[in-house]
Amino acid sequence: FGNTCYCNSVLQALYFCRPFREKVLAYKVQPRKKESLLTCLSDLFNSIATQKKKVGVIPPKKFISRLRKENELFDNYMQQDAHEFLNYLLNTIADLLQEEKKQEKQNGKLQNGSVESDEGDKPDLTWVHDIFQGTLTNETRCLNCEAVR
Repeated sequence: FGNTCYCNSVLQALYFCRPFREKVLAYKVQPRKKESLLTCLSDLFNSIATQKKKVGVIPPKKFISRLRKENELFDNYMQQDAHEFLNYLLNTIADLLQEEKKQEKQNGKLQNGSVESDEGDKPDLTWVHDIFQGTLTNETRCLNCEAVR
């Protein structure tokens, strides 16, 4: 598939992040949606989870193909930066989930069956946000007196 080790390392790390893996696998059982990076990732994770052998290789052909269609940065056989790919993938999945939630609201059907009114244009947080979002803080500490500035 070209130089896809950046992709493979990120996919392996995400697969072994249990909360993320469980959410992606749960997405697989939802009614079929049009193909996206998330549906391809869900299919890939399902292939790994249902693999009968303890070791083996599962080529991410469909996922890589979809990635190359969706983003021209990855539409080549060049090596890419793993952290840029991770950021792109998580942002894309969050955007997809937010768009699906928005569509459900517009159709008037939410998971609990109620209809909610729009609360401005504030985007809804997704399970991607729940798992990965945090707050970055910096502090400068004096090496002599250890005072924080």
